[in-house]
Amino acid sequence: MNYFLLAGEASGDLHAARLMKALMQHDKHANFICWGGDKMQKAGAKLLHHYQDLAFMGFWEVAKNLPAILKALKQCKHDILTEHTDILILVDYPGFNLKIAKWAHQQGFKVVWYISPQLWAWHQSRVKNIKRDVDLMLCILPFEVAFYKKFNIEAHYVGHPLLDDPAFSNTSEHQNRNIIALLPGSRKQEIKRHLPLMAEVAGRVPEQSFVIAAMKHIGTEYYARFSNKPNLHIVFDDSIQILKKSKAALVASGTATLEAALLNVPQLVCYKGSLISYLIGKRLVKVNYISLVNLVMNEAVLCEFIQKEMTVDNMLEELKLLLNDDKRKQIFKKYESLRIKLGKPGASERAASLIEQLNVSQSYKE
Repeated sequence: MNYFLLAGEASGDLHAARLMKALMQHDKHANFICWGGDKMQKAGAKLLHHYQDLAFMGFWEVAKNLPAILKALKQCKHDILTEHTDILILVDYPGFNLKIAKWAHQQGFKVVWYISPQLWAWHQSRVKNIKRDVDLMLCILPFEVAFYKKFNIEAHYVGHPLLDDPAFSNTSEHQNRNIIALLPGSRKQEIKRHLPLMAEVAGRVPEQSFVIAAMKHIGTEYYARFSNKPNLHIVFDDSIQILKKSKAALVASGTATLEAALLNVPQLVCYKGSLISYLIGKRLVKVNYISLVNLVMNEAVLCEFIQKEMTVDNMLEELKLLLNDDKRKQIFKKYESLRIKLGKPGASERAASLIEQLNVSQSYKE
């Protein structure tokens, strides 16, 4: 069976690689082709296009890069056809993948979507496209199945794949932690907006040691400008180990907020986009929170600083609270509830099992 996987960012690359390993247990003749990243390639996929070339976020950023995106869509369709794809597996990344799903459905491909796009957050009208174009929807957040049910779409909650990683199995508080982590994101656009402000926070607290969770694919030269602060250090492609040594963190909204929570790191969440993207998004967003922790818990467990609220003074004030013992105990208690809500490990295996059932169904029809 030829599986074509499409992931457009670092977290999708990680989760897709784990799914591939689980699929191999069900299909001994599995062959993987992908648009993704290094982890998918290492897991055995033939990598045709790296996600870093498609890491555009926000309405304005997408508009500026539209010719490149249209060219990529055309190339991706060509690759799906020429690689003799049996099942197409889309991993999150809705802006690009929704277009591919529509085309793939029209071509008669079986379409699986692993890690549901966050349609519940904004632009819910796209649900009709999911109903039309996707054969199997696999969710990793517990409230998503109920969302799809409102639109008469059968979706399956498989659990969160982060729980499959042994790194997140130890829930101790690690009293020997002594650094503060800065996680500005994985895309160049968001890093450029977040990291200068985070670094300024570090400069205002010289008695604390800060570590930037840097990404090699962004380029070492960009991070080098922050190496002149004696209490600010740079470590590449090792965010999990950085978090394990951290007593607090400043985290850009995304999967990293959940990673920090599962590793018991008190954190503040921030996000800053272009003004145009923010103004458009503000009109469309349907949720009260941006961090996965707050969304799953449906309450403000973590403090969020969005757009103009993301200031050095605001982050400094919250950071001081995160280092307070009473505040930390409150957060640790909420993290325990979060883990219970997310359920048990085995997401990749459960997803692979459902995909295998789709394989059997397809083979039977043929």
